[in-house]
Amino acid sequence: MKSKLSHVDRSGTPRMVNVGGKKETQRSATACARVWLGPAIMKQLQGEEIRLAKGPVFQTAILAGIQGAKKTADLIPLCHPLSLEDCSVTVRSEGEYAIIEATANITAKTGVEMEALTAVSVAALTLYDMCKALSHDIRIESIHLLSKRGGKRDFVRKA
Repeated sequence: MKSKLSHVDRSGTPRMVNVGGKKETQRSATACARVWLGPAIMKQLQGEEIRLAKGPVFQTAILAGIQGAKKTADLIPLCHPLSLEDCSVTVRSEGEYAIIEATANITAKTGVEMEALTAVSVAALTLYDMCKALSHDIRIESIHLLSKRGGKRDFVRKA
């Protein structure tokens, strides 16, 4: 059986993709997560200083997201270890939601989609951890790739 999945060989065994013959190109990826915090938590987070007992909530999520992107290969078994050239994470409030976006950039033989997705995932989990003292009714509602460029084909999510 021939698999069309890049991380599974013909016999169905998981494998790391061989990128040895590929040429290095500039690559970037942007991912997004939506976290419903609800009105009570958002009310507590309003104002210039967004703080709880564990510290500045959104800023801590940003740092956690960047750290998560740098550790992607340690968390996802078949990801290649990459030396990111840049990773930015933003967190903004939108109504009762925290919107997290991360962009990762590199010049490499493989893409950085997983790093961007890991960044928003870890940032979302950090928001949950920091806000759970106020409520456990927090929902990480979506994590998805917004765009990627470089490599075989580019991708842009349609709205």
